Amino acid sequence: MTTIPSTWYHDIPKVELHVHLEGSIPLDTLWQLVQKYGGDPTVPDKSALEKRFVYTDFAHFIETWVWKNRYIRSLDDFTLIAEAVAREYAAQNIIYVEAHYSPTDFRGLGLSISDITQAIRTGLDRCSETTVLLICDVVRDSPIERAMQTVHEVATLRHLGVVGIGLGGSEQSHPPEPFAPVYALARSYGLHTTVHAGEAAGPASIWGALRALEPERIGHAGRAIEDPALIEYYVEQKIALECCPLSNVRTNVYASVAAHPVGMFIARGMRVTINTDDPKMFHNTLADEYAALVDAYGLSKADICRTIDTAVDVSWLSKSERTELRARLFANPHWQHR
Repeated sequence: MTTIPSTWYHDIPKVELHVHLEGSIPLDTLWQLVQKYGGDPTVPDKSALEKRFVYTDFAHFIETWVWKNRYIRSLDDFTLIAEAVAREYAAQNIIYVEAHYSPTDFRGLGLSISDITQAIRTGLDRCSETTVLLICDVVRDSPIERAMQTVHEVATLRHLGVVGIGLGGSEQSHPPEPFAPVYALARSYGLHTTVHAGEAAGPASIWGALRALEPERIGHAGRAIEDPALIEYYVEQKIALECCPLSNVRTNVYASVAAHPVGMFIARGMRVTINTDDPKMFHNTLADEYAALVDAYGLSKADICRTIDTAVDVSWLSKSERTELRARLFANPHWQHR
């Protein structure tokens, strides 16, 4: 097997479809916010803050997510983190991103979804090297009525780059089926749809999401491996998968990347995209993800590029925009064609 230089993983242009804005905040920026709001005795320095992002399981991760969000309180904070995140994407040569954001997590601040989205767009637009469109996470921990209202509101924000909705949060406690009206409403507005499923719950959660919500893509999707019929459905229906291997290892869903089913998904020719999920909370980059896949499964440069090309194919860009983005990938001297 040919050894791939570590620089190659950085140098190839990349596309990411499953990443959370609030989980991508660089440590220096988050530390700035912690200090701004009076600090926290549990994190006396940046080293302690970094160590906070280690989890026993998925529920512990959600608990830490809620804790972190306490330090995002104003519209200026949203602009600050959005600019920092966009510049981090650009530094990694990620040229196109569809990023989740969760405005309902901040409803207690008295800030409207429109104002939060505008503040985020202001920050994102300060970095022109990477195009970032937004997916509003309606959050499965929220009441259905609130999720419906969120869709009504974000449907008016297409001019700010909102292209769709997602459903994150505590999958193990909140099944997808009750959100069917929310997804039907989103489709009626012309919004795209994805859903977290098969991360913290098993095949029943994935089947429920596919049948009740009819999403265009499935985020995580890994625990389909527990149901052979679901794997066959993935193959037959050409379901687009937003796989996040290192995230699933960090939350102890899988013991290692080698134990993750993503290798089998790729071998079966499924529509697999590779993503970081919450990179600053899981200490990973897309380059790390690719290197881990190569180490675990012996993939080639062309295999990795194929997952990036698939991300372009299942992105929510227009046909002409996908053609333009693919041309940028193919023109890069580090790109490996099929």
